[in-house]
Amino acid sequence: MKKIVIFGGGSGISCVLSGLKLFPVDVTAVIAVSDNGRSSGQLKEELDIPAVGDLGKVLLSMANVDEDFVKLLRYRFKKNGSLHNHPVRNIILAALIDMKGDLTAASKYMSEMLNVKGTVLPLTAEKVELIGHGKDKEFIGEVAVGHNAQEIEDISYDHPITVSEEIVSKIEDADLIILSPGSLYTSIIPNLISRQIKGALAEAKAPIMYISNLVTQPGETDGYSVSDHIKVLNEYLGDRKVDYVIANNGDISTSVSDIYKLENKSIVDIDQNAVKSLGAELIAGDIIGFDEKGSIRHDELKTAYMVFSWLMERDK
Repeated sequence: MKKIVIFGGGSGISCVLSGLKLFPVDVTAVIAVSDNGRSSGQLKEELDIPAVGDLGKVLLSMANVDEDFVKLLRYRFKKNGSLHNHPVRNIILAALIDMKGDLTAASKYMSEMLNVKGTVLPLTAEKVELIGHGKDKEFIGEVAVGHNAQEIEDISYDHPITVSEEIVSKIEDADLIILSPGSLYTSIIPNLISRQIKGALAEAKAPIMYISNLVTQPGETDGYSVSDHIKVLNEYLGDRKVDYVIANNGDISTSVSDIYKLENKSIVDIDQNAVKSLGAELIAGDIIGFDEKGSIRHDELKTAYMVFSWLMERDK
């Protein structure tokens, strides 16, 4: 089977993985662990552990178990108290860190519990914080970085991190490396600021594919086009650049786009000539879907099929 390594965090990568697990590919998901918001951030500080929230979401997106079990792990405690708003999956991962020694071992054990097809690994097993460096100010923590991305010139961690040799080996052996949709500065770039990841990407033979966001994110990517996203990614990729980009060209009704405007979001524009000038090949298609709330998202099956079709076509 073709080997895919995909970087990301949160809902964007979870959506793509939910589709990819339906195809005959060997997927390794590498997840950023620098979140400091909500349940994940609270557990991170109280227990002195890496952020577990995004990793937990991804594990559930790749699970092959009874749906009721998945619903249980997604359940958030609603009553006021020490467990308020904590999802069960986060509590279990926090416990497994204690039992198994670190987050990497915890992720592997939970993968077995959930009959995960593929491999899910945290970028690092260490507790880390994102640092956004502005001209005359530093923004500490993922939440602060996300809210002030336009004032930030560079992003780093609060200390050098260690990435496992397993991740490096997976990158070296990959047939395709994917940068998933998601928060550009706080879910994708945190995977690219490690010296070990940069080095592994520089040596990797696999092309790099970016699955573009559908809408902009207030405070992070206001007004960004597809090429604007690629420019930022290229800055952090070091010796590598984005080779291919998947973007949606399916129709989005005016009524839907107007709703997003009220939230200070806009549909990400496909500026084809600018993408080409960056040396990236555009793969455009109708990959639009809707969640249960009526919000647009990447259609799991359509997006995964585009990735799989590209792999098969390249192999001819």
